[in-house]
Amino acid sequence: MTTTKPTPILNRKRRGEVAEAAFLHKAASLGFRIGKTWGESDPYDFLVDTGGRVLRVQVKSAYAAGEYGGYTFHAHGNTRTDVYTSRDIDFLVAYIVPENLWYVLPVEIFARTSAAKIFPASRRRMSRFEKYREAWSLMTEEGQSDVPS
Repeated sequence: MTTTKPTPILNRKRRGEVAEAAFLHKAASLGFRIGKTWGESDPYDFLVDTGGRVLRVQVKSAYAAGEYGGYTFHAHGNTRTDVYTSRDIDFLVAYIVPENLWYVLPVEIFARTSAAKIFPASRRRMSRFEKYREAWSLMTEEGQSDVPS
């Protein structure tokens, strides 16, 4: 008789580590060259080398939908008032774990808001952030000139 161990409940820190590992796998499988920062002092988690530019990427994850099926991603670190700017990061990459979906959000989005609420299952024709779903091309040399606003 074989027994299986129950899936451990992950704390917030561990969930972040799992999301970072998933980002590393996803981005590397797409051919990006990636560097992981040392420690936790920088506002970004990864450096992505595009061949002509090095991009600073912050990875955020959501494990459960909120009201109306939305997933909220906050564009700040531990201090809510310090919203990420272009001095801190180039992209916030949002990972919706239950859906295995990625949103590649340019930091300019957060000039007017401190969070993105994403509704991947929305029945609306076009949700505000849907143009960023799996928009990995924004992190390529060609895509840098096409960053939507």
